Amino acid sequence: MTIYESWLNKAYDNQGNTIKKIWNDYLPLEQKIYEEMLSTKNTKISGTLSELAERYNMPLDFTAGFLSGISEALDIELEMNELEEGSQIDANVDFETLYKKMVEYKAKHLITLPEWNNIYTEEEREKLYAEQKSSKTVVREGEKVGRNDPCPCGSGKKYKKCCGAA
Repeated sequence: MTIYESWLNKAYDNQGNTIKKIWNDYLPLEQKIYEEMLSTKNTKISGTLSELAERYNMPLDFTAGFLSGISEALDIELEMNELEEGSQIDANVDFETLYKKMVEYKAKHLITLPEWNNIYTEEEREKLYAEQKSSKTVVREGEKVGRNDPCPCGSGKKYKKCCGAA
């Protein structure tokens, strides 16, 4: 079993639900990393997996979980299932992507960290928040279907009696 698989087995049950006890242990450690990273404006993550685990004061599998969670904000692609204690990580974090991912994952405890003030103004954070929220909004193109028009699903019913029913 790889270190990352060990993380997944600890953090999630067979149905993919989170295991609260593990997350209660993990989240404060994760938050400390972000607080330090943001307060120092440190975008560099460098070292072996075991060095990072020691630096972050967390188990190897928690460290792999952290790297997985931050992976979309890194300038390199990590092969999570290939990570070993001696795997060298040299990556830079894009704070804009990181902030937007925190918004996407509804990590309010992280997007409201006061350390973000070292990176972005409140107005800039509001703009990033709005950009991320609108990026997931589906906007239909084309003409709007009227209540009494035939339903576009092809049922032959009026829209109000089919897909438009409240």
